[in-house]
This record gives sequence, C-alpha cells and structure tokens, in this order.
Amino acid sequence: MTEPRDDGWMQNVAAEMKHAETAFVTPDNHLRWFTPEVEVDLCGHATLATAHVLGGEQRFTTRSGVLTCTPDDGWIRMDFPADPPELTDPPVGLIEALPHATIKSIARGRFDYLVEVGSAEEVRSLRPDVQGLTQISSRGVIVTAVGDGEADIVSRCFYPAAGIPEDPVTGSAHCTLASYWVPRLQRADLLAEQASARGGFLRATLAQDRVLLSGQAVTVLHGRLID
Repeated sequence: MTEPRDDGWMQNVAAEMKHAETAFVTPDNHLRWFTPEVEVDLCGHATLATAHVLGGEQRFTTRSGVLTCTPDDGWIRMDFPADPPELTDPPVGLIEALPHATIKSIARGRFDYLVEVGSAEEVRSLRPDVQGLTQISSRGVIVTAVGDGEADIVSRCFYPAAGIPEDPVTGSAHCTLASYWVPRLQRADLLAEQASARGGFLRATLAQDRVLLSGQAVTVLHGRLID
C-alpha cells in the first residue's frame, strides 16, 4: 500500500479476494494478514508471497515480531518464532470432529491444536466434521503423522472458524509442527508435506527458539485494485 488504510478497508478487501489470507504491506514494511473474516497474528504463505513480489531480502514488522525473508537458491527462507506445543487432554468435540482417526497424542500450541494420528494415509483420507471444528477454542486444528515417502512429516490444517475450511499450505503451522517433530524424529531439518487438495512442500529447521521455513513462490497474476 502507498498510504495507510483502516482495518475495515483491509478486511473488506480480504473478504472480496476470498483467498485464505491476504497480505497488506506498507512502505515501511509493516505487514498484516487478513482471512475473509478476521485478522490473524501470523501467516506463512502470505509472507512468502509478499517477499516474492518485493524481491530481495525483506524484514517485516508484524504482530508476531520482526520476520525476515531471505532468497536461498530458488527458495525463500523465512525466520519465524518457534511454537513448542504442550501435550494436553482433548477439548470437548475434537475427537468427534475427526472420525475414524487413530489419535496418538494431542498438543496445544500458541494458535492451534496439533493432533498426531497413526499414519500419513490417515492424514490424507481424513474427512473432518468442519462444523464441529468451529466449536474448538483455538485458531484451528493441525492433523499430522510421520511421512510415508519423500517427506519426513505430513499434515493438514483446518481453520473453519476463520473462514478457511482447509488451508492449502500453512507456514505458521509449521512453527508448531517443527517444534513437535524435531525432538521426536531426532533431526533438525525436516521436509514437510501439506496434503491438502492443492498440496505443497516446505523445508523446516528448528534453531533454538526460531524456525526457519523455506518455500517457493511463482507469480500467476498481476492486477491493480481500484478503490
């Protein structure tokens, strides 16, 4: 944006765009993200897209602190805060909203519940009760398992309360996923697959209290918003 806009304007634009998240960046690199229904505190793929469009190394001021993005041999590496989830009992309605899932553990991160299930195939074939998930008191629910192929881990991410029944690829969720899986798999670097209908892969490295996330972006559309 070339000039400041109020929250209502940004929310209305995001609702009109109807993407999972829309990013708004000011000339001084303040970055905010809106779903079609709410503003969110952290978003990976919209940050990746913003860095891709602007080019070069970027340093954004956000509601989750300063985030840096660095070009890295055809990928963009993002430096995000780690989010170690804590094991917890299931909230009311969560197990019922994940029918036929073999639940191995449930943990709660800063934003989301993380549910580990028995296999990558369970993650892929899961048909959650999306309406039931809207009753869970969190931003969303991550369902994950050890990978069964190229990827070390597989996940899907559901955010119906924010207007996103299933997110195609969720960078911020991998702050939680990396913090959960690295100590269990005993490796610092992970290749992660998000098994949504569109799907995608990320690289995730846990570095103390930070997670380095790497993804790729391509420009598919140029446009101009007429106010």
